[in-house]
Amino acid sequence: MNASDQSPARGSFVREFAARYSAAFSRRGFVSDLAVAMLGFCAAVVISFYAIAYATERASNPVTDIVLSNTPTVNLDGVFAVATLLLITSVVAVLLYDPKRIPFSLNALTLFFIIRSGFISLTHIGPYPSLPPDENWSGLTRHFLFGGDLFFSGHVGTPFLLALMFWRQRTVRVFFLTWSVVMAVIVLLGHLHYSIDVASAYFITYTIFVLAERFFPDTRALFFGGTVPAK
Repeated sequence: MNASDQSPARGSFVREFAARYSAAFSRRGFVSDLAVAMLGFCAAVVISFYAIAYATERASNPVTDIVLSNTPTVNLDGVFAVATLLLITSVVAVLLYDPKRIPFSLNALTLFFIIRSGFISLTHIGPYPSLPPDENWSGLTRHFLFGGDLFFSGHVGTPFLLALMFWRQRTVRVFFLTWSVVMAVIVLLGHLHYSIDVASAYFITYTIFVLAERFFPDTRALFFGGTVPAK
């Protein structure tokens, strides 16, 4: 395919991309829904920050774990950090691709962060002992791992939540489901989470998704193009 063949395709994509934004922002109530969702998400991030700080400060002794106690620690410092960055980038890209999906997605993530903040504030188990920090998690991982925010795993639950939201789009669904499993393997091999943190993430996240559908029916309908499909 030469440049002349690529130009019409590129122009068509740009027009479709612009049309999606024009349709979304011209829709009545979209701007207010988006603003409320963004404010709620920012508030949830702040709540999560203080909950993590509280849980980390109060963290007690570690406990044994049937999986971690029987597997060696694998140093996946760089892999964990890069995987987290790629996950964030993927989520942003998917949401920016079609703006009408942003309000419900942010609302669901807000609920996720707030509920997770409550969970990590209840019980303060210390991180599973592995190699000394200077020899193990001394690089980029420190920017994405705090120590006290164990139950339940946000790195596993977040992509699973996105998979549930995009369940009717097979490619996106498979991508985020795969990413969730990859993150589960990484945090278990690296002994960054207890096995209960990973296993429970799927059950709690599914409940959060169901609650988001109930609490935010209008933005959920917008997510699906204005109509809520039958389950």
